Amino acid sequence: MIQISHSLLVTVFVLSTGFFPKCSSTEELKAKNLGNCLELFLDRSNIGSMKNLQLRLNSPVRKEIAIKFDKPWEGIACAYVTVFKDDDRYRMYYRGWPDLKKPEFTCYAESQDGIHWKKPSLGLFDFNGSKENNIVWKKGYGSHNFTPFKDARAGVLKGERYKALGLAPKGTRGLVAFSSPDGIHWNRMHDEPVITKGAFDSQNLAFWDPNRKKYVAYFRIFTRGVRAIAWATSDDFIHWSETKPVSHGNSKPEHFYTNAITPYYRAPHYYFGFPKRFVPSRKRLPKHSVRGISDAVFIHSHDGINFPRTFREALIRPGRARDNWGDRSTMVAWGLVPTADDEMSIYFSQGYRFKTHRLQRGTFRVDGITSIHATADEGELTTGMIRFSGKHLKLNYATSAAGSVRVEILDESGKPIPGFTLKESKTLYGDEISEVYSWKSGNDVSILAGKPIKLRFVLKDCDLYSYRFSGN
Repeated sequence: MIQISHSLLVTVFVLSTGFFPKCSSTEELKAKNLGNCLELFLDRSNIGSMKNLQLRLNSPVRKEIAIKFDKPWEGIACAYVTVFKDDDRYRMYYRGWPDLKKPEFTCYAESQDGIHWKKPSLGLFDFNGSKENNIVWKKGYGSHNFTPFKDARAGVLKGERYKALGLAPKGTRGLVAFSSPDGIHWNRMHDEPVITKGAFDSQNLAFWDPNRKKYVAYFRIFTRGVRAIAWATSDDFIHWSETKPVSHGNSKPEHFYTNAITPYYRAPHYYFGFPKRFVPSRKRLPKHSVRGISDAVFIHSHDGINFPRTFREALIRPGRARDNWGDRSTMVAWGLVPTADDEMSIYFSQGYRFKTHRLQRGTFRVDGITSIHATADEGELTTGMIRFSGKHLKLNYATSAAGSVRVEILDESGKPIPGFTLKESKTLYGDEISEVYSWKSGNDVSILAGKPIKLRFVLKDCDLYSYRFSGN
C-alpha cells in the first residue's frame, strides 16, 4: 500500500528523485515539459485536437459506511470532516455537536486501512462527567470547523508537526492557528486570529504547498451573495497575505459551501477540489425544517488559483436515500487518500440532521476521477506539443473485450515518426493501471527524450485515465 497522506503530498517524489517536479510550459520550447510527471485528462489545456471522444467525469463507487455518528457527544450535525494518511495509520477529525444551543467539540478517529475506523478513548475532555470519549478539542472555540493537516515543510519544528485552522472565539472574527506535536494534543499558536478577511462558517483548510513553497489556505467568502472560495498564503502560518478569490473563468456562480482543495498526492502539480454545491432555494422534503439541498462537484487547477469549471455536473448526487434530500448532506471530507495500490478513497456525509447521520466511503481507480472516453466507434486525440524524459510510455487505461488503445508519436510538424507510427503500433486491450506501451520495434522511446513531440491516441470502447514517461 502507498505510504502517503494528503498533507505529505510530495514526499514519495522527493525521496525518490531529490527534487520537486517541474511540469510546465515554456515559451522558448513551445512545448509542455512533462519530464517523467503524470499527465491527467482534466481539461483541454494540453489537447491539440480530439475527434469522436468525450472528456468524462467519473463518479466514485459507493462503498461501506465509514463512520456512524451515533455517540452522545456527536449528534445529528457532525460535519467538516478531515481525513489523511499519516505513515502507518489514517487519521480523521470531525465536528461533534449534540446540542445546537451549546458549543461544539472536535472528535477523532483512526484506521489502519482507511476502511475500518475506530473511535479511541482519549481521556482528554469531559462530556457529561466522563472522559471516556474521542473528543480531541473542546475549548469553546475552534471546534466548529477544526481542520488539521500534517506539515510537510522541511525543517518544521517537532512541536508543530501538525497544524490546524479553526473558527475564532465568539465576539472575534477570523481563523485561529493551532499546532500539535502528535495530532492529539493541541495548542493555540497565536493570541489573535491569523486570517480575518472572509466568511468562515465553513471548512477552512490549509496545507504546505510544495509548488508555491508557502502555506496556502482556502476558505469561504461571499461574492455578490453567493458562497465562494478564497485563498491566502503564508511563510510562517501566522502572517497571511491578502485574501483573494479563486477564479472559475466565465462559469455561472454556484454556492460552494466547502471546497476540499488539495494537491493530488500522485501528481502535486495538479490541485483537486470537491466542493459541496448548495442550492438554497430548493426543498425536497416538505416536513424538513430547513431549506437547501446539496450535492458534490469536482474542480481542478494547474496553479491553485484558477479553477475552470470543466465539469458542471455533479460528481456525487444525493441518491436514493431520502435523508440525503434534507439539507447540507453530501459534504465531501477534505482528503483523497490511497486505500489500495489501484484504489483511492473519498468520504462524504449522508443524512445530515437525521438520526441516521453517517460518513460513507467512495472509491475511484487511481487517476480515475476523469478520463478520455471512447464509445464503440473509434475516436482519436492528439496532445499538444510535449517534451519528456525517460525510456517507456506507461498508460492507465481500461477497455472492453472488443475495445483497444493504439498510440502514434508525431514530430514537431505533426508527421509520424518512423518506428512509432500507427501502422507499427501495438493494439492494446485490457485493464491496467500502468502498462508499458510497445510498437513493433519495441518499447524504448528514449531516442525521443527531450525532443518536441505529440502523442496521437486512437481509442475504441475504452477509457484512458493518464499517461507518463518513465525510466523503467
